[in-house]
Amino acid sequence: MLLKLFPIFVSVPTVALAEFAVPWQKTFQDPASPIMEGIINLHHDIMFIICFIVGFVSWMLFRTIYHFHHTRSPMPELIVHGQTIEIIWTLFPTIILLIIAVPSFALLYSADEMADPALTLKVIGRQWYWTYEYSDYSGVEGESIIFDSYMVPDDEIELGQLRLLEVDNRVVLPINTHIRVLMTASDVIHSWAIPSIGVKCDAMPGRLNQISMFINREGVFYGQCSEICGVNHGFMPIVVEAVKLDEYLEWVSNQMEEM
Repeated sequence: MLLKLFPIFVSVPTVALAEFAVPWQKTFQDPASPIMEGIINLHHDIMFIICFIVGFVSWMLFRTIYHFHHTRSPMPELIVHGQTIEIIWTLFPTIILLIIAVPSFALLYSADEMADPALTLKVIGRQWYWTYEYSDYSGVEGESIIFDSYMVPDDEIELGQLRLLEVDNRVVLPINTHIRVLMTASDVIHSWAIPSIGVKCDAMPGRLNQISMFINREGVFYGQCSEICGVNHGFMPIVVEAVKLDEYLEWVSNQMEEM
């Protein structure tokens, strides 16, 4: 009966969390790393402060407009200066900024900290695909595991795959492992970004950038190039498949045998 009286309720979108963006999603994707969990928690804490500030300022603005109308206050006061209130509205925002700065700087330095890595992944951005290299493993002739990752075109998409997000060769990484990612590019500036893991780093020609990752759960995590790099910028997806350590070692063994 309620739906018949108020049919608009049917079209209200629900909150959707996933390893990839979904229609009507208004919040973050499910976190898969401690850094992403910290980013979400910091966002929620700051949003609480913002809601309080917006409510207080709106209330003060409404009271000012209401009480200082000429019909309610025909004789304006002659007060043009108030030292006490000026001190309050200077100190109060300063205290709020200090409260925000402490956790934000802690999170910033945590994201930049490089722990002793157990695995190194090299990422090379190209127009318009990615090249991945596992330099910790070498074959008989010294070659390492290296492969290109292209987006799967629309005419090759299989049932269950995501359009514009699926690739032909996924990056396979172990969970609960400190991973170092080295980033560079061969032509223009690209950006390797995966929201669920909380990483985003520019791949620049002639420069080697470095980030760290620690994936704490299994899953398939999707990302995209986040730097405009040319006509096919929107067709450079990133797919990371996080597996258990024994499954990762089995994958490495299979890759070495193919080499």
